[in-house]
Amino acid sequence: MKVERVTVRQISFPLTTPYKLSTGDKVVFDPFLVEVQAGGEKGWGECMVSPGYTSESREGSWKAAVEMATRLQGAEVDNAHEVVRSFTAEYPGVSSAMYGALSMLMDEPILKTIDDTSVPLLAPCQAHDEGELREEIAALLEQGFRTLKIKVGFDWQDDLDRVQRIQSICAGRATLRLDANRGFTEKAGIAFASRLVPEGIELFEQPCGSHDWAENTAVAAASTVPVMLDESIYGMEDIDRAGAIENVGFVKLKLKKVGSVNQLVAGLQHIRDRGMTPVLGDGVSLEIACWMEACVAASSIDNAGEMNGYLKARSRLLENPLGFHNGAIQLPAGYWPKVDMDALSSHTIKEDTQYKR
Repeated sequence: MKVERVTVRQISFPLTTPYKLSTGDKVVFDPFLVEVQAGGEKGWGECMVSPGYTSESREGSWKAAVEMATRLQGAEVDNAHEVVRSFTAEYPGVSSAMYGALSMLMDEPILKTIDDTSVPLLAPCQAHDEGELREEIAALLEQGFRTLKIKVGFDWQDDLDRVQRIQSICAGRATLRLDANRGFTEKAGIAFASRLVPEGIELFEQPCGSHDWAENTAVAAASTVPVMLDESIYGMEDIDRAGAIENVGFVKLKLKKVGSVNQLVAGLQHIRDRGMTPVLGDGVSLEIACWMEACVAASSIDNAGEMNGYLKARSRLLENPLGFHNGAIQLPAGYWPKVDMDALSSHTIKEDTQYKR
């Protein structure tokens, strides 16, 4: 089966409410979406390149995706990974989208849901004052969420006060993950982390910059709760480095950081082999990437997944939307996503198609 056509698109889906990060609020998710056609079948892959999250730029990633699409023409699907592999080190994001599309075409077993499957998710908790927090937390608990994600990394004292309010309101009914998204300096990170009351807090994620290993190490040493690294982690060497740091107890991976679904499985196991707990999921992905990560999560992690981005969008990409019930992604036996081409067309902001002439 040979590749006949590859279309690279950038799509834009407005969010129901702004997603608050220390690096700035997001009001739309605008990932790259890859469509690969071979033997009359289609495979899909997705990745959002967020400036500042990695060294990848959107312009460079778009050019790389189009170049991959050109080189893939006429390639046997079984051998197409070799084409993508040459781009992976510099452009892991769009490479993961290409890998995803090829995995669908190859019917990768890990994407096959044999039985009805439920994958628990966490939910963002974004309110600030006590009254709004009580309402938001009550609503999230009613929806079945039992892990909440709290964005910090703004002002450490204000963050600390807010975390303590949330702990009081939750009163043990939900586990908390705190995520600074690289927002703290070493000094502020230590001030915040050293004053945390551990009750109900699972972890504190990525206090300082991606490459600031010394600063993250210092914060981890002072923290009263385990630290998780995310933006600092891209390869097995980074996982090994994290495993050698005192009080780094968790590492998070995302499909767009490691390549294929099978490489993601291997990376999650590598985290366990280094004595840490793996966490999985991209909170800024839509349905294709969230589905793939959920398929991996079902057999590779035992905590709340973070692949909840599709729930933040106002509308859906799929004819058969990715299910949600009682705080979890629901994957019926035999589930396979079908892209709604009308929805795709209305949300596409640019595209490029390469095919064998």
